[in-house]
Amino acid sequence: MRVVGEAELARALRPLSDRVPRVVCSGNHATPWALVAAVDRCLPAYRLWALNGQPGLPDREGVVHETPFVGAGVRDSARLAYLPARLSLVPRLFARTCVPDIVLLHVAPPRDGRVSLGVEVNVLPAAVEQARRTGGLVVAQVNPDMPWTSGDAELALDQVDLALEAQEPLSSPVPRAPGAVEAAIGERVAGLVADGSTLQLGIGGVPDATLAALTSRRGLRVWSEMASDGVLGLERAGALDADVPLVASFLFGSPELYAWAHDNPRLRMLRTETTNDPARIAAQQLMTSVNSALQVDLFAQANASWVRGRVWSGFGGQSDFVVGALHAPGGQAVVALPSWHARADVSTVVADLDGPVSSFQHSWVVTEQGAARITPEPLAVQVRNLIDRAAHPDARPALEQAAAQRGLLR
Repeated sequence: MRVVGEAELARALRPLSDRVPRVVCSGNHATPWALVAAVDRCLPAYRLWALNGQPGLPDREGVVHETPFVGAGVRDSARLAYLPARLSLVPRLFARTCVPDIVLLHVAPPRDGRVSLGVEVNVLPAAVEQARRTGGLVVAQVNPDMPWTSGDAELALDQVDLALEAQEPLSSPVPRAPGAVEAAIGERVAGLVADGSTLQLGIGGVPDATLAALTSRRGLRVWSEMASDGVLGLERAGALDADVPLVASFLFGSPELYAWAHDNPRLRMLRTETTNDPARIAAQQLMTSVNSALQVDLFAQANASWVRGRVWSGFGGQSDFVVGALHAPGGQAVVALPSWHARADVSTVVADLDGPVSSFQHSWVVTEQGAARITPEPLAVQVRNLIDRAAHPDARPALEQAAAQRGLLR
């Protein structure tokens, strides 16, 4: 790895300026902003590949946004190229249809011949490996604010060609207390979680409320795509099994969470092919997967990615963890969501989904109204549970009618 300035970086990128190279970039909330800006100034046209791209990414003529998980920064782009893929299978794209020409990383300062990807591992090791095989360029932004994490986060210096030194604070979510509906859902989900369970939760009001409601449990484990401040809360409450490593693929939370993650030997940051492998998920004790959705239909199928006929996000890791959890000994897959969409003023339990199915055959569908048991109940019982225990009272008559017309309540 050779540290360079922006002028030298521009010279290294110049041979790629006569075509449209693919730039794979650290996504989620670990975007190397200084490096992205430098590349954007150097290349007139390129394909920017990032998971969950955040506001601030270049969005101009000449920039195409490729992603299997659409973030707020690219959702409205006229040049969005959505790539439907389970997150566990995304690394295969790099060897087939999305071979990287450039990989942009965001790393902690080097030590002992290595750098650390810090809060964002995810699919980046696979992108780096493919770039090394095909002659691509790997460039890192070295940021002293990036925490040092271990596991697959650590890369040898010879895996990186060039480095640009630029300090910038990592982004954090705006602190927000869960609302009454989210708190009620969190309590109901927590009621399904036994001591000794292994947890996978995302970020948002419902996951945060669920984690906050689990502080009295003991012996909990974490095998998750992401980890947030709720995991730190469990650690401080003594709810986690101190003898078992905490496994995640990326982090997003407060500066306090990042400080806790720095040089933490209990935290293992692993690549997506490992964390999201359904077989590895199924090997976890009492695996409990908790995911959100935009809608659930009468067949208990969840749409978590499309709104009004257009992609909102993507599959992410939901389908990986649902399948893995259902095959784990004592495992369960929970979909948790409000029964009523306040902004759209519509029921989230519907007769028919507005978009593609993200996941199905869950163990439970949980709303503030109650917990509807799904698998392994017969279809008629599933439908009855959804209507009576998960749906909003105002939506139940129409759902009852739709179910009867379809012959689902026999």
